[in-house]
Amino acid sequence: MGFEKEAGSSSHSIPRPREDTPLLGKKPSHQSSQIKTFANIFLAVVGSGVLGLPYTFMKSGWLFGLLTLFTAAFLTYYSMILLVHTRRKLDSLNGFSKITSFGDLGFAVCGPIGRVAVDVMIILSQAGFCISYLIFIGHTLAHLLNRSYSFEILGLSPKSWYIWGCFPFQLGLNSIAKLTHLAPLSIFADFVQIVSMGVVMGKDVSVFLKNRPALNAFGGWNVVFYCVGVCVYAFEGIGMTLPLESEAEDKEKFGMTLGLSMGFISLLYGAFGTLGYLAFGDQTSDIITINIGTGLLSTLVQVGLCINLFFSLPLMMNPVYEVVERRLASGSYCLWLRWVMVLGISVVALVVPNFADFLSLVGSSVCIALGFVLPAWFHMLVHKAEMGRGGLLLDGAIVGLGVLLGVSGTWTALMEMSQGLN
Repeated sequence: MGFEKEAGSSSHSIPRPREDTPLLGKKPSHQSSQIKTFANIFLAVVGSGVLGLPYTFMKSGWLFGLLTLFTAAFLTYYSMILLVHTRRKLDSLNGFSKITSFGDLGFAVCGPIGRVAVDVMIILSQAGFCISYLIFIGHTLAHLLNRSYSFEILGLSPKSWYIWGCFPFQLGLNSIAKLTHLAPLSIFADFVQIVSMGVVMGKDVSVFLKNRPALNAFGGWNVVFYCVGVCVYAFEGIGMTLPLESEAEDKEKFGMTLGLSMGFISLLYGAFGTLGYLAFGDQTSDIITINIGTGLLSTLVQVGLCINLFFSLPLMMNPVYEVVERRLASGSYCLWLRWVMVLGISVVALVVPNFADFLSLVGSSVCIALGFVLPAWFHMLVHKAEMGRGGLLLDGAIVGLGVLLGVSGTWTALMEMSQGLN
């Protein structure tokens, strides 16, 4: 089942969205140059997951962590290309395109089941990203403001109080209906993220030159799946692949631009994770910024990252609202649904004990399915008629590997989190 040409349309009324109505509407009117496409890919992929890489490298060993990170980057890039090729194949068959998002592609390939599969994964992954934001904010503020003493009020820790303190403000921000009103916040958040990463890496180098702690190249087989989950989580942009390709001015060079951007991000991530572990060794915290101290510059970086993630949260929740309002509110804006979801992610953030453990859980349980399994499965279904045995085996191997890593990694992450709760 796929999209069918519309028999007609009316300019006087707005039709209710159907299962085959593209989520993102019309194609963008402005096309992006290669440089702008490179920058857009960078901003779409880089997120809070990078902050958990030093701790992950501590557990897995710096060499194994780097190998896993670069492998995850390559597989993510390859899966993004599979999505693009799958859409282009469907467009060539139909002679037109109504596929503007991952969910549209799922529907075109597998009908309603395909869209449901993508929608569920998008809801879980985006909500997972936002939960990690709240965990980071709660832990960081507790570290900065309650460093020398610990207390509980009404049975709640400082971290819990800071998360609940964000709650009413997030209700307001998540009530904003149009993303255009949040654009200035997005630009500010991206700027703070990049500057903060640079400051943290500079601090790491200075600390390493003084301390030079003992390091491990491989941490043992028991942390393999844990490391895979965090590394996959770090590359957040799979859901933006098709919109980014649609906006690209030179679509024939999109694959090259995507590869260059992913390669640059991989090197940046590798440097960030390795330097953090090199600087602090076995003392590396699950949130690396906690290790850099509470001096003026360090405090500004940590507060800046908290502000960054605070204002990024409503942007990351927007794809969730698109899906949920489409299914439960006939595509109309629904304030109470948004508030319920903000409450839900806040409650989950309260009970998660460790930032990096949660990254591994989301990466293993959701991001692997969304980033590896579904792209390879859709590509295999659409291209199976002209693919040779090698191509079919490759797509099947990616699907099988994704399922294996997803199930094993989810179990490992849940075990790590249960130990933290005990």
